[in-house]
Amino acid sequence: MPAMRAVLLMLLIATPALGAERLRADLACRPVANDEYAYDCAIKLSDARGKPVPGAEITVGADMPSMPMAHNLAPVQAKPATEPGTYDARLELEMHGEWAVKLRLAKPRNDQFVRRLRFEPGKVEPATQR
Repeated sequence: MPAMRAVLLMLLIATPALGAERLRADLACRPVANDEYAYDCAIKLSDARGKPVPGAEITVGADMPSMPMAHNLAPVQAKPATEPGTYDARLELEMHGEWAVKLRLAKPRNDQFVRRLRFEPGKVEPATQR
């Protein structure tokens, strides 16, 4: 009987770790032609093994780390793209510069990812760390 309790206890301890597997979110944004401050962003959501995660609910928002109270975007809902685990969202920025893009997941579970990007006319680059 004590051995059975030990096995049951090990299963109870290990079970939350299986569900706590971290998701991965890759973000790529590109400028929209003829709209200086608009950028189309593609999100690739995958599990720890690299398998695409379809059916996610993702909102995308952004703020400027240098002026967080002055420049922040209302979140927009990302839409599923044609490829499984890929989602699209358009950001309408107020100005160029460094923005912290926030991806908030409500499904398949609550999670958040923050990516710092530098949005400039005609290009988007990773923000340099200071």
